[in-house]
Amino acid sequence: MNVPRHKIAPQCAECPIRHKAVCARCDADELEQLDRIKYYRSFEAGQTIIWSGDKMDFVGSVVSGVATLTQTMEDGRTQMVGLLLPSDFVGRPGRDGAPYDVLATTDIVMCCFRKIPFEKMMNETPHIAHRLLEMTLDELDAAREWMLVLGRKTAREKIASLLCIIGRRDASLTPGGHGDTMEFDLPLTREAMADYLGLTLETVSRQMSALRKDGVIELRGKRHVIVPDTGRLMDVAGDDSDGGLYG
Repeated sequence: MNVPRHKIAPQCAECPIRHKAVCARCDADELEQLDRIKYYRSFEAGQTIIWSGDKMDFVGSVVSGVATLTQTMEDGRTQMVGLLLPSDFVGRPGRDGAPYDVLATTDIVMCCFRKIPFEKMMNETPHIAHRLLEMTLDELDAAREWMLVLGRKTAREKIASLLCIIGRRDASLTPGGHGDTMEFDLPLTREAMADYLGLTLETVSRQMSALRKDGVIELRGKRHVIVPDTGRLMDVAGDDSDGGLYG
């Protein structure tokens, strides 16, 4: 469904992802050009945004909410292969089809650009092309880091790593948001966390409870997470403050 513009971001300067999205370095004239080819869409939790193999007539950025990238094997089994968090880019210029199913995990709002005009503008606007390249390389680094998480870390380290990723990405959307503490709503159910991390539901629940008992995190309700000491959580995750995944 389309969302009235006044309910999301009447001006690009007021957009919550403005300083991290593909348009982060655009000047006023370039933003005006993007404004002519953009529109907003919202999806409810559980709704499929894109089916694998579908022809995409748009690209865009997640403004709010979280989506998952899922790949289905020939025998019907599925595997969650990535998360899309606010400011992440959806779609690939120059590629017609979608390689993955994209599913809204929470209610989600996207800032979409009509694909052909966006590709033309990207070729003519170095700011957009350079920013998209940076985001693509960051995504590659994150994928390589995630291979380490899945392949070499313990269950406790995996869960701590995921909490670090989500918490620090949430903080990065607020200028000055990085600090010694973090507080955020966990966008994934424990079932989804288990699927993403290659763990059982019981293991996820047990490790979350252990992190809470040890004072590494605090839980309010089912989803609200408070991290009193970010450094301690990162130690549990087996990472340091450089962590490419967490910037």
